[in-house]
Amino acid sequence: MIVIKPQVLVPEGQLDEGLLRRLERYTRVCYKSEDRMGDEFNPDFLKSKVAIGHESVIEHEKATVMFIVDRGVTHEIVRHRIASYSQESTRYCNYSRDKFGNEITVIEPYFFSGEAYETWAGGCLAAEKAYLALLRQGCSAQEARSVLPNSLKTELVTTYNMREWRHFFNLRCSAAAHPQMRQAAIPLLKLFQQRLPALFEDVPCDTNFPVEHYAEVVITDDLFNPLSTIGISGR
Repeated sequence: MIVIKPQVLVPEGQLDEGLLRRLERYTRVCYKSEDRMGDEFNPDFLKSKVAIGHESVIEHEKATVMFIVDRGVTHEIVRHRIASYSQESTRYCNYSRDKFGNEITVIEPYFFSGEAYETWAGGCLAAEKAYLALLRQGCSAQEARSVLPNSLKTELVTTYNMREWRHFFNLRCSAAAHPQMRQAAIPLLKLFQQRLPALFEDVPCDTNFPVEHYAEVVITDDLFNPLSTIGISGR
């Protein structure tokens, strides 16, 4: 059994500042004020529209990321609409095969330590043993998955328009959200706030969440090949 920490992969081009200028142009159609556009993006214009709830205009642009988290967390993510999702399938992925190392991969819950951690790890190992036994007994992957743990690692490609990203962050960065959901959502919000402040700087988050447990945010190319890792602070 492989134990890893959560990550979020973000293609460099997804948070291109150019989308803000496009959104300004689209929004100005409502007021026929395109003649007032300057050579640079005007952040105050877009922020003022978002502040009064005129958020339909930001639905014109989207961003796609890949969450690498446990399946329990993805059950919360996929509740969001409007969205597109592509997820690693336990129906079609047979973890006994060489490409998966002949074992399952699980996401480490940051909140377990000591005896609780050993209990969790033992439970996941028992699930892995049962899963592999079912496969050896002739069960298909989609049948054997019945015993896989909630902690199973999964990859979820997620696309939202900018309005839905605001909704996602408002819900999933709150202190009321599941701790592993906050673990992935808060550092991602911090990145969106750095790159697209006019759309996201007003979105609150749980400032008491421990920074040392933030999921790693990795900047990638368009095909999710890593380019660099972002250091996200708690500020």
